[in-house]
Amino acid sequence: MSTLKEVEAVLNKENKPTQHHSYWTNGKEFILSQAKVILILAFAYFCDQWEPSYPRNENHNMPLFWVCHAVLAIVTFMTWERVPPRDSNGGSIRVTPLSRCQTEEWKGWMQFAFIMYHYYRAWSAYNWIRVFVSSYVWMTGFGNFLYFDKKRDFSISRMISMWIRINYFPLLLSWSVGVPLDLYYVVPLHTVGFFITLVTCRFAFFLEENCGVSYWNSRVAAIAFSLLVHVCFYETPNVDFLLKFSDEIHFRFQADKYSAWIGIVCGFLMKRVTQYMAWAYGGAAGDKTHVKWAQRIFGILLIVAWYQMFGYIDDKYKYNAYHPYVFFIPLLGWLMVRNSSRYLTESHSTFLEFLGRNTLETYVLQFHLFMNHSVQHIPVIIPGSESDGNIYLKTANMLLCGIVFVAVAVQARKITVSTQTSVTNVIDACSKPAEVSSDVDMEETVVLTEEPVMVENDRKNLDTDAKV
Repeated sequence: MSTLKEVEAVLNKENKPTQHHSYWTNGKEFILSQAKVILILAFAYFCDQWEPSYPRNENHNMPLFWVCHAVLAIVTFMTWERVPPRDSNGGSIRVTPLSRCQTEEWKGWMQFAFIMYHYYRAWSAYNWIRVFVSSYVWMTGFGNFLYFDKKRDFSISRMISMWIRINYFPLLLSWSVGVPLDLYYVVPLHTVGFFITLVTCRFAFFLEENCGVSYWNSRVAAIAFSLLVHVCFYETPNVDFLLKFSDEIHFRFQADKYSAWIGIVCGFLMKRVTQYMAWAYGGAAGDKTHVKWAQRIFGILLIVAWYQMFGYIDDKYKYNAYHPYVFFIPLLGWLMVRNSSRYLTESHSTFLEFLGRNTLETYVLQFHLFMNHSVQHIPVIIPGSESDGNIYLKTANMLLCGIVFVAVAVQARKITVSTQTSVTNVIDACSKPAEVSSDVDMEETVVLTEEPVMVENDRKNLDTDAKV
C-alpha cells in the first residue's frame, strides 16, 4: 500500500510541473509576440510619417497598373502547381471545388488588384474592385457555414479565436498610428459577418436537435429567417442606426448587406455542387468534355452579362445602388470557369497562395508602409522617384517599398496567429483541461475566414483629393 502511494506521489509531482511548464511556454510565447508587435507598430508609425512623399492623386497611371497585372500573370504561370487527389473510391476520384489552396490563390490575386488600385489610383477599375470586396465578405459566410455545419463548434473559444484573428492587429495599428477604424472598415464588416453566420447556423442546429426538423428543412428555415432579419434592417430606416458609428460604416455595411448571407446560401448548396463535380470530373474516364465546356461558356456569359448591364457604369454612385444585388453574378461566373475541369480544381499558383495567406495584414499595412500618411501619399525612398521623377526610379521605389511592406506583413501575421493560439490554448485549458489544442487544428478551422482581405478605402473621396 505504501509503495502504491509513493508511486502516485511521484506521478503527481511529474504531472504538475508539466502543466506549469505548458502554461509558462504559452506565456513566454505570448509575451514575445507582444514585444514583436510593438516593434512593428512603431515601424508602421515611423513609415506613415515618412518624408519625402507626394500626394497619391499624382500617381495615377493606368498603363503601369495593367503592366503590374501582366507581370503577376507571368509569375502565376511560373509558380503553377498541381496537387493530385488525396483519395479515390471505386474509380471515382475526389474533386474538391474551392479547396484551401485555390481559395488562398483567389484571395491573393484580388488583394494584389486592391493594392495596385490604391497605389496607381485606378479609378476606372472601381466596379471590379467592389466585386472583389464583396467576394471577400462572401467568403466569410461561405467558409464559416462550412465550418459550423461540419464541426458544430459554437464554443467561446472559437468566437474569441476568430475575433482575435480579425481584430487584434488592426485595432492595435489603428490606435498606434492614430487613424479611425473606418480606414480598415472591413474589420467590423467581417466580424459582424462571422457572428451572423454563427447565429444562423446555431439556429439551424436548434431546429434540428430540439424541434425534430430535418437537416435540409432546418437549414432552409434558418437561412430564410436570416434573410428576413437582413431585409427588416437594411431595407428600412433601421439601417440609419449605423450612422451612430460613422457615415463610412453606414455606407460600407449597406454596400455588402447581403454578401455574407449569399455566402451562407452557397455554403449550404456546397454538398450538391460537390456531387455535381464528382459526376462531371471525378469519373475514371476523366472529364466530361461537353459538360466542361458548357460550364466554361456559361461562366463567361455570367461575367459578360454583369458587365454589360452594370459593370460598364462610369458613375460609381449609380453603380453602388445596384451592387449589393448583383455582385454575385461575376463571382459565380468566375468560380464556374475556375473549377471547370479536374486539372483546374487540383492546380493553383503557389505565389498567389502565399499572398492570399497574408491578406489581412497586407490590407491594413498598405496604408502606412506601401503608401503613407494614412494612404494619402506615396513615400519616396529612392532619390529621383518623386511624382515627376524617372519612371524606372519610380518603379524601383515601388518595388523596394513593396518588398519591405510584404515582409513586415508576413511577420505581423505570424505574431497574430501566435497570439491567437496562445489565448485559445489558455481558454481550452481552463474550460477543458483534458483537451489539448494544436496549431494544425487551428489552421484547419480557419479555412476561408481566417484572413478577410480588403479593399479600397474612402468612397466619398475616391475620385477627389488625396484620399482613397
